[in-house]
Amino acid sequence: MWVFSRSKGASGFSYSSTAEQVTQEIDGSGLTAIVTGASSGIGAETSRVLALRGVHVIMAVRNIAAGKDVKEAIVKEIPAAKVDIMELDLSSLASVRKFAADFISSGRSLNMLINSAGVVGIPFMLSKDNIELQFATNHLGHFLLTNLLLDKMKETTCKTKREGRIVNVSSVAYCMFTCREGIRFDKINDPKSYYSFWAYGQSKLANILHTCELTRRLKEGVEITANSLHPGTITTNMFRHLGYFDGLVSKFGRFIFKNVQQGASTTCYVALHPQLKGISGEYFCDNNSYC
Repeated sequence: MWVFSRSKGASGFSYSSTAEQVTQEIDGSGLTAIVTGASSGIGAETSRVLALRGVHVIMAVRNIAAGKDVKEAIVKEIPAAKVDIMELDLSSLASVRKFAADFISSGRSLNMLINSAGVVGIPFMLSKDNIELQFATNHLGHFLLTNLLLDKMKETTCKTKREGRIVNVSSVAYCMFTCREGIRFDKINDPKSYYSFWAYGQSKLANILHTCELTRRLKEGVEITANSLHPGTITTNMFRHLGYFDGLVSKFGRFIFKNVQQGASTTCYVALHPQLKGISGEYFCDNNSYC
């Protein structure tokens, strides 16, 4: 689970496995996936690899221009790729509701919901709904999105007889940077007690608790699984708000951290691999379960 643990686990994959490797020879034709945060980093790589495997990918992005650039790159590499872009600002509950309504009205099926977007280590600020921005973006936006799309997933599962999968990209920060009492609901909006890493950690803990509750509620009569994962520490722009630390990551990260291809692997493994049929409520890291 840690940075230098690179031996293969029970899945046959490891820390060093890439998203292409863990999905090799898997046919995702006929499946539709929503990927949040798809305009950069592991969200973009997840979208590319799912498209490579034949999945129809809906890129849910806040920055439409950046999303178009990623889509163009995917289609240039994979001419047969099915990729669409839809605007989604997870820090705005109104935007989440609009996205869900627009997606449902489009008549598309939904087999996979990959909640990948996130922010980390940002200075204290409030969302448009007056909620601390990391908690609003990383948890509440995805929580609402999942619940608004759950009936569509159930409908798709019943119609296609293919398992639906909800994938929540969490982080090992859920246990490393969380207060002893867990999520401090009474102090989420308190700037005096705000520390960026701890705020990030509690938002990632909320992702895991959400996954566990989804698993409990979906246990009977619905073929939809929900799992969470730690993608690993990756050299992306996620650390751009952390000043000196961001500089260290940019300079030395490639020597000790995962690259984007490795960082997206656990997400793609949990979303697509047949090994995980019927597996729900588990926490994955390095393409293996750590529950």
